[in-house]
Amino acid sequence: LEFRRVLFRSFVKNTEEFFSYCKENEVEFVDFRFTDIKGAWHHISYRMSAVTQNQLDFGMPFDGSSIDAWQPIDKSDMILKPEVKTAFLDPFTADSTIIVICDVYDIYKEEAYAKCPRSIAKKSLEYLAEANVGDVAYFGPENEYFIFEDVKIKDEPENSFYSVDTEDGEWNTHSTVEGGNMAHISGKKGGYFPVAPVDKGVDLRAETMLILEQVGLTVMLGHHEVAQGQHEIGIVYDTLVEAADNVQKLKYVVKMVAHLNGKTATFMPKPIHGDNGNGMHVHQSIWKDGENTFYKEGNYGNLSDEARWYAGGIFNHAFAVAAFTNASTNSYKRLVPGFEAPSILTFSAQNRSAACRVPYGAGAPATRLEMRFPDSTANPYLAFAAMMMAGIDGIKNKMEPIGPMDEDLFELSLDEIREKNIPQMPNTLRMAVEGLIKDNDFLQPVFTAHMIDTYQHYQYERQIFPYEARPTAYEFKTTYSC
Repeated sequence: LEFRRVLFRSFVKNTEEFFSYCKENEVEFVDFRFTDIKGAWHHISYRMSAVTQNQLDFGMPFDGSSIDAWQPIDKSDMILKPEVKTAFLDPFTADSTIIVICDVYDIYKEEAYAKCPRSIAKKSLEYLAEANVGDVAYFGPENEYFIFEDVKIKDEPENSFYSVDTEDGEWNTHSTVEGGNMAHISGKKGGYFPVAPVDKGVDLRAETMLILEQVGLTVMLGHHEVAQGQHEIGIVYDTLVEAADNVQKLKYVVKMVAHLNGKTATFMPKPIHGDNGNGMHVHQSIWKDGENTFYKEGNYGNLSDEARWYAGGIFNHAFAVAAFTNASTNSYKRLVPGFEAPSILTFSAQNRSAACRVPYGAGAPATRLEMRFPDSTANPYLAFAAMMMAGIDGIKNKMEPIGPMDEDLFELSLDEIREKNIPQMPNTLRMAVEGLIKDNDFLQPVFTAHMIDTYQHYQYERQIFPYEARPTAYEFKTTYSC
């Protein structure tokens, strides 16, 4: 499949350079994109000839009442404020199109919109400096995803089901395939690092990695993950807002490359029962005056007190944080024993069974914390901001986390976890949102009370209540004959 090849890493710094760049690349359309409360990208496309300096400086109007959980109809007018330095050419459109990421402006309060996730992320960085904790926050997300060949979904009152199929699936060992069944299948939990022909995603990942570089991401690696049909592409960390922008770009490119190759990609945490799920491990560090505040040579994992307290803050506010980092009912089907999903709230050097890992061999520049419980249903701007706000609260109040624990926590029984008094992640989205309702003071320097209230009602109405009201096939299996 041929994609339009262009040099994408945009060095646009201002509107003058933006117009020059568009002229050089014969741009026909400008695609203005913004992120809603659940993390989905929305867009509006302008003809290049209709885009003016004034629009780029002051923004474009749009209807905020048509976006879930945003404005009422009587106060629907809002403004998209483009940030031209985010501009990159879309590799998938037939006509030359440049994408520009936008913030949302509230014309009624004459300030950044309180429900705009990207604006909240920017505000969290302002608070980081005001709290005198740091001046730069680096985030490095690792987004896992599945590639399927076929997906069917039905949700009706009398009949509901889903069906997914991947050529990696162990259920396909006996399938009839045109040209013959070659039987090279990874199977359940058998997908970590096999070579072709077992790894059937080599070319698709390679195409994806090349396109990701074209849209401005620095790609390090790609590989098949543990589960059937599961993959990961590693990109270089960035500052908080830019790292969240990169998640949006990565998800767009992964889905589009799969789609244009006749496949479908999903970042859903647990699409296959009985196999590993998709996480979004997030590496984090705070810097101040050019120094990594998380580094202290000679300490456990070379972690400073600030790094340890940062982890303690996230663990102390874990339920509220989870409402943003694990933002779907499906998230909690991943956070169960037996599938390498870290739900035990402790920290450990090198140990991937803890909710927070300290990566091996990190010197002063690379010492960081890797939070392993988040997943890609999170709105990246809100998730990163929520973790950092919890971490800042931990530093300010010197919150000590439990640990370090270097044993294999996946082997602990529930009774052993209780005996050791080790805190865990919430078991359901309802528990997480209830945690947010009870514990949100640490967020309110950045997340307004109205935003938090809107978010919790949105989660209840969109996911929790509908999910809890629906019978499942497994419930029929276990209760029908009672």
